[in-house]
Parts: sequence; structure tokens; C-alpha cells
Amino acid sequence: MNFDLDEEQTAVLEAVKDFANKELIPHAREIDERKEFPWESVRKLASLDLMGIPVSEEYGGLGMDFLTWAVVGEELSRSCTTTGAVYGAHMLAVYPLMLFANEEQKKRFLTPLAKGEKVGAFGLTEPMAGSDAGNVQTRAELDGDHYILNGTKVFITNGGDAEIYIIIGNLDPEKGARGLTAFVVEKGTPGFSFGKNEEKMAFPSLSNRELIFTDCRIPKENLLGREKRGFRVAMETLALGRIGMGIGAVGVARAALECALPYSKQRIQFNKPISSFEAIQMMLADMATEVDAARLLCLRAAWLKDQGRPFEKEAAMAKVFSSEVAMRTTTKAVQVLGGYGYTRDFPVERYMREAKLFEIVEGTSEIQRIVIANLLLRETKGQ
Repeated sequence: MNFDLDEEQTAVLEAVKDFANKELIPHAREIDERKEFPWESVRKLASLDLMGIPVSEEYGGLGMDFLTWAVVGEELSRSCTTTGAVYGAHMLAVYPLMLFANEEQKKRFLTPLAKGEKVGAFGLTEPMAGSDAGNVQTRAELDGDHYILNGTKVFITNGGDAEIYIIIGNLDPEKGARGLTAFVVEKGTPGFSFGKNEEKMAFPSLSNRELIFTDCRIPKENLLGREKRGFRVAMETLALGRIGMGIGAVGVARAALECALPYSKQRIQFNKPISSFEAIQMMLADMATEVDAARLLCLRAAWLKDQGRPFEKEAAMAKVFSSEVAMRTTTKAVQVLGGYGYTRDFPVERYMREAKLFEIVEGTSEIQRIVIANLLLRETKGQ
């Protein structure tokens, strides 16, 4: 595997770094504290053609690969985790449209998402369906030329601010996962409203809202894929989402390391910088090693995806390892900064709070291990 970027990829990444250094890093705390969806940052991402990197040019994207999408996501999360999270969640609407949409749906829904004219979101999670994705209770019923949706989704990233939603409903709840069906639902559709926006430990400017469907009529042409094939839509989307969450975790871990390292060289104790003490050196070495390993796992999963090879196990490995590395690295960064690390004078206290989210969303660490184990056992079946 060769993760060297070609000339075009390098140009995209350099443009992102320049944008991040000028527009995101100086305003990351302000974006976080404003408690408002970061529309200004998102519009700038759209102006740089970053909202549809792997989408073909025919539908408004750059026609590049998922490896490029991943390295851009890392840079965004390293610079402003909120903006990086919006970028990642947006792909959860883009990707299923790339895979399952018909030509008309691609022109109508995928193109404005890829161009960044509209923001997307993916609605799977419910009060009784999180890790148990097959237990979706949002009911879908066919009524003539429409489907009628009734139910509630929770914790939906970009919820309320996004304009296009991929929603998983159930046409036959008695069949569980075999009744799941995917739909495209537009903001403003009668019967589709928004509920509580969760107040969280971190990410106050990232919307995580309830989506409420009350006799919401969806035209048949908004069916994504086939009836009762929504579980596949969900699983395919979650597999890619795990790469996105892994890269987001790498970004925040890298930001924490890049804060702790120079601080350790500047902080003087006992007449020398604390970086000269072996205890601090061991922490920095572990942080750097784990961040690099986490990045490589994520890039490998993205590379496998680009090669058209199975990547689900590798994506789960990347996600579980990266999220736990983010938690360890941000915690150590706070420790390196000591009392200052616990204050809001430095961003590491925010990074530590943000890191915890990555161990939960897109499948908890425990679920990732179950996924990995099941795939391992399936690979060795009969041996």
C-alpha cells in the first residue's frame, strides 16, 4: 500500500491546510462556544469543492477517491472538530445516494449535496435502536403513490440544519431488520419536524436533533434502493462512517499532541523544560506512536475501499483503535499541561471532552469489537 498523494491530491490537501490555518484554527474556540451550526465554515468548504470529494464530476463532485476524503477529514478535525464532524456526517447522506440512488435521484439529491449547496444527514438511531440497528420502529406504510412515515429518530448529527435526509424506516416491523427500507426525505416535507437538540458534554455547535415523523407522506420516487433492503443501506453506510469517525478521532488526537509537544518544551520546572524529564518523554512517545498507528489504520481502510476490496473489518478496527487513541492522547495532553490543561486557556480540555464522543457514535467500541470478531470468525469458517 502506498499512501503517497499524487499531484492533484497534494494540491487539494494544501488548499485545505491553508484554509484550516487561516479560517478554522483561529476561530475553533469561537465556533465551539457560539452554539450555532457552523454555516460559515460549511459554505467555505463548499466553495473549495470539498463536500463531494469522491462523487463523480457528473454529479457535482471532484471525482476523486475516499483516501483523499479521509486525509481532508483528518485535517479539518485537527483544525476544528465541529467542522470536521459536519463534514463526516454529510458523507453519510452522500454515500448511500452514490451506491443506491437511481439516475433521477442522483441528479435531484446527490448533485446539490456534492456541490455543497445543501447539507445532508443520515437518520437511523432511535430510542430503542442504536447498537441494535435492526430494531428500527419508525413505521413506513405504502399508501397509493406515497409512503407514510411515523416515528422518531434521535441524536441525528446535522439534524435540523441539513436539507436532505436518508431515513431508515420499517415496512414490516414483525420481520425486524428484514423490513427495513431507506427513503430520501427533504426538510420542509409536511409531517417532518424537529425536536430536542441534545445538550452534550462537548460539541455544543454541532446539531444532534430528534427527527419527528407524523403521518409524513413521502413520494414513491423517494424510495432509495428497493423495499425491505434498508438494512444493507444502513450497514454499507455505517461501514464507511467508521472510517470517517476514525479519521475524526485521529484529527483531535493529533491536535492534542501538537498542543502538548511545544508546551513541554516551553514549561520550565526545576530549571529545565519538562520535555527533558523521562516521564513526559514517555507520554509524548506513546502519543505520537499511537496517533500514527491510528492514522495508518484509517488510511488502510480507505485504500481498501478505493480498491473495491472488503473493508468492513478494517474500518471497524480503525474506528475502535482511533477513538480509544483519541481518548488516551487527549487525556495525556491534559496531564502534560497540568493545571493549565484543565483550564480553558488551552484547547486540550475541549479535545478531551470531544474525544469521548468517538468511542460512542457510529457504533460503540464494544460493538466494533463484536463486528471485528464476527468477521474474523467468518473468515476462518471451515478452517
